[in-house]
Amino acid sequence: MTIEQIYTGCLAQGAYYIESDGEAVVIDPLRDIKPYLVRESQSGSTIKYVFETHFHADFVSGHLDLAKATGATIVFGPTATPAFEAKIATDGEIFKVGKISFKVLHTPGHTMESCCYLLIDEQGKDIALFSGDTLFIGDVGRPDLAQKVKAELTEDLLANHLYDSLHNKIMPLADNVIVYPAHGAGSACGKNMSKETYDSLGHQKAVNYALQPELSKAQFVKNLLTGLTPPPAYFPLNVLLNIKGYDPIEEVMQRGLQELTADAFEVMANETGALILDTRDADIFAREFIPNAINIGLNGSFAPWAGAMIPDVKTQILLVAEPGKEEEVVGRLARVGYDYCLGFLKGGFASWKDSGKETDAIYRMDAAELASIMTKLPNAELLDVRKKSEYDSEHVEGAVNAPLDYINESMKLVDKNKNYFVYCAGGYRSMIFASILKARGYNRLIDIRGGFSAMKASNAFSLTDYVCPTTML
Repeated sequence: MTIEQIYTGCLAQGAYYIESDGEAVVIDPLRDIKPYLVRESQSGSTIKYVFETHFHADFVSGHLDLAKATGATIVFGPTATPAFEAKIATDGEIFKVGKISFKVLHTPGHTMESCCYLLIDEQGKDIALFSGDTLFIGDVGRPDLAQKVKAELTEDLLANHLYDSLHNKIMPLADNVIVYPAHGAGSACGKNMSKETYDSLGHQKAVNYALQPELSKAQFVKNLLTGLTPPPAYFPLNVLLNIKGYDPIEEVMQRGLQELTADAFEVMANETGALILDTRDADIFAREFIPNAINIGLNGSFAPWAGAMIPDVKTQILLVAEPGKEEEVVGRLARVGYDYCLGFLKGGFASWKDSGKETDAIYRMDAAELASIMTKLPNAELLDVRKKSEYDSEHVEGAVNAPLDYINESMKLVDKNKNYFVYCAGGYRSMIFASILKARGYNRLIDIRGGFSAMKASNAFSLTDYVCPTTML
C-alpha cells in the first residue's frame, strides 16, 4: 500500500493517490489530471475510484476528466446530487481497493454532502482519515459556503451539524489514525489552518480547538462563526461547476492557447471588451504595460487572487505572459473555473512594444525614497492593502487600511485628486490593487516596492502595534 499526498501550494490543496495491489483511488483531484495518470502508469495500477469529499468551492475538481480518461467510478457522499453519473455512497459503506478498504463517514457541516474516507488496511486496522474540508490541521471547515448555493443551509445550521459530525464520527476514532485534509494554511476554506499538511488525530485532539471534549455545542458554534470573513466571490460559481459539470480541460486549453499578434490582440480586446490580464512580475509590469491591463503575477498565489479579483468565471480574458508561460497560466486559471481565455499575446509584451502601440506605467519606489519625500507631500496618504488582521497586528502610523480582498469597498476610500502610496506585505498585492485602480482612472497611486517588510526594515517609519480593545480584556 502506498499513500501519496499531491500538494498544490498555490491553492493550499492536497489531493491523494492511494494504491494497493494493482488498484488505486484518487481523492479530490485537481483539474489537471496528468499527475494522476502518470502515477497510474508508473505503478502499473488501475484507478478504480475517484473519491470526492464534497463539492469544492475553491477549485474545479478533475473528477469528470479523470473518470473519462480511466473509466473510474466517481463517488460522492450521501445527499450529493450531481448532474452527471456518479455513485452516491451511503454512510458506512465500504469500498474495496486492492487489499485495503475505504469506509465512508458522512460528516455534514462544511457542506451537507461532506464526507470523510477512512482507510482500513488488510488486517482491519484504521490507518488514515481523508477528511476533506471537515477537519483541517488546527481548524475545521467553514460552514457558510453552502448557503451561497442553497439559502436555507444557514451557517448556524451547518455549524451545528459540524459539531455533531466531529463528536460522533471523528473523535471516537483511534489517536494513531493519520489525518489527511484537503487544505492547509493559505486556503480560504478555514480560518486558522496549520502549515502542516497532515497529523495524527491524537495530536489534533490535544491542540485543535474544535476537538476539545468539554466544548459545548453553543460555544463551538460561537467560536466557529466569530471572525468569519466573507468568502471569495468565485466560490459559489465553482461549486456549481463541480455539481453541473464543465468543458473538458483539453477544450479549455486549446481555446486559451490561441496565438494573437499585437494587431489581432488589440482588435479582439476592442471588439470583445475582454479583460487584459498581465501575469508578469510586478516590477516588470510596473515599468510598462498595455493600457487598462491588470496585473496578477504568476509567481504568487495566482489562481486564488484571480478568483478574488475577477467576479465572474465566464469573463472573457486576454493574456499577457512571459513567453513559454502561457500554458501554465491557462491551466492555473482553469483550476478555479476561468475557462474563457480567448488567447494570448504572441511574443509577450515585447511584441506589443515593438509594434509601437500605446503603453502605460505605474511608478514604484523603494521604502527609503518614500521616507525621503513624505515630508514634501503633506497631502499624500498611505494605503495598506493587507488583510485587516495583518493591519491590526502592525502597520505604519497614519496608514489607512484598504484591503485588496474587498477592493470595491476599499476604492471608496480613494480620492482621484490625491496622491497615495500603496503597500502590502511584500509588493505582490499592492500592484494588483494599483493596476485595477489605474484601469478605473485612478492615476495618482504610487506602489511601494517590498511593501511593509521593506518599510519596517528601513527603520524610517513609525509603527503602530495592535491595541487590544478594553471589551476583550
